[in-house]
Amino acid sequence: MSAAVLRVENLVKTYGEGDALVRALRGVSLDVERGDYVAIMGASGSGKSTLMNILGCLDVPSEGRYLIDGTDVGSLDEHQLAVLRNRKIGFVFQSFNLIPRMSALANVELPLTYGGVGAAERRARALEALGRVGLADRVHHDPNELSGGQQQRVAVARALVTAPALLLADEPTGNLDTMSTRDVLDIMDRLSESGRTIVIITHEDDVAARAKRIIRLVDGEIVEDRRQAPVEGPPPRPAAQTSAPLPGNGSGPPRGAGGDHDERPACEVRSR
Repeated sequence: MSAAVLRVENLVKTYGEGDALVRALRGVSLDVERGDYVAIMGASGSGKSTLMNILGCLDVPSEGRYLIDGTDVGSLDEHQLAVLRNRKIGFVFQSFNLIPRMSALANVELPLTYGGVGAAERRARALEALGRVGLADRVHHDPNELSGGQQQRVAVARALVTAPALLLADEPTGNLDTMSTRDVLDIMDRLSESGRTIVIITHEDDVAARAKRIIRLVDGEIVEDRRQAPVEGPPPRPAAQTSAPLPGNGSGPPRGAGGDHDERPACEVRSR
């Protein structure tokens, strides 16, 4: 691993004033190196969601400094921040945040559309990304025609399609059943093996067990920052289809990226 993809220095975030003042973050500092796989954990009210919003350039700190891929976020205006989010950060949310009346392919193309990428290149890159997550045969399905696990895999493909410096996942398995959770985590494992930088926000120990490093927050402060040998997922089940391999992987689709276990369409999730 080389230079830090993200660096935060003495981040402080407060809300309100006087007696109603809330200190969500109290001087948080950390570096995430290129190719790292970090799980940020904490109970409700620990500050992990506030930190996630700052790392994703969705909020700004009250004090402190944040750099992503060498760029000081505090020096950017709103337009520059929007460009940085589009090009440098791939988001995966608990609620998928797919556009209901757009196909899986169109949903994955969306960040490239905002980025001004031409139609032919958009389609090629989106198809490749969907193949990586084992959905080459679902590209023309709308979200309400996909199971919850498949919807989250579309969201992962959308996050990857811009080749971001950082993949930022907020409770990505929170709405999934056990088997679909395994599928998504297996894909994250493969992405990590291929050198992708991943930060995942979670309160689940089995999700954090897949990461290389665990950071734990309590009352807005880091109380634990340790490295671990990631727990490998179970052996892959037979794939229902053949998909393009992840970069840096010898052959075959991501582990567990074959047929989904709950084929009932999940409830339609509207974007925020």
